[in-house]
Amino acid sequence: MTVLLIEASARPLNSERASHSSLSRSLGRVFTQKLLEYSPEEEIIYRDVGESPPAFISHEWIGAVFTPDNKRTEQQKQLLSQSDALIDELVRAELIVISTPMYNYGMPAALKAWFDQVVRVNKTFTFDLSRGDFPLEPTLSEKTMVLITSAGEFGFAQGGIRQEMNHLGPHIKVLSKYLGVETFYEISSEYQEFNDMRHQNSYSNALRKLHFLAKELADGNNHNIFIDKRLKTI
Repeated sequence: MTVLLIEASARPLNSERASHSSLSRSLGRVFTQKLLEYSPEEEIIYRDVGESPPAFISHEWIGAVFTPDNKRTEQQKQLLSQSDALIDELVRAELIVISTPMYNYGMPAALKAWFDQVVRVNKTFTFDLSRGDFPLEPTLSEKTMVLITSAGEFGFAQGGIRQEMNHLGPHIKVLSKYLGVETFYEISSEYQEFNDMRHQNSYSNALRKLHFLAKELADGNNHNIFIDKRLKTI
């Protein structure tokens, strides 16, 4: 299995001040390390958009996208070269792992820039008005996504006190369809800014869930309903 690991935190994995180290990176690394322990033949593609953000799309970039391949200028091809490389990584991956903090109740700008570079017409989706009110259709399929998030506050899950403020997980789940994702898991660590027992418990619980999920995926078990139910009991 080929795994694409995307890290989106602006913070490093290890900072001189422990409180400034990235929890989302830490959780993502634990998950991929466990995958490798259970299944050493896994190939990991590593993409750090937090440290090296993709370029924001521009008017010229959009023009290049809508120009037929055989009519693009060298400048347009160069504009799309980063997008092409990122899409190639995505196409190769069977499992997409995104580790990201919640910034201002949504995703970091660097991660949004990655999505804008890879969700691309005639590459990862097609557009056809003959389909009626839903003209977009993904070209990729059968991928699994594991979204690993960290948040300073709490209660962002369905039914939580901040459910309506969560523009991170729901946004990424919607976009994941156009990456070919058919199976989606989300594991979160909350309460970071409170730095109390609730945070420690939330982080430890996320670790337990990631260990379980890594074992199931490494063993080839991807029964979404069963795994979802089991994750809720951990």
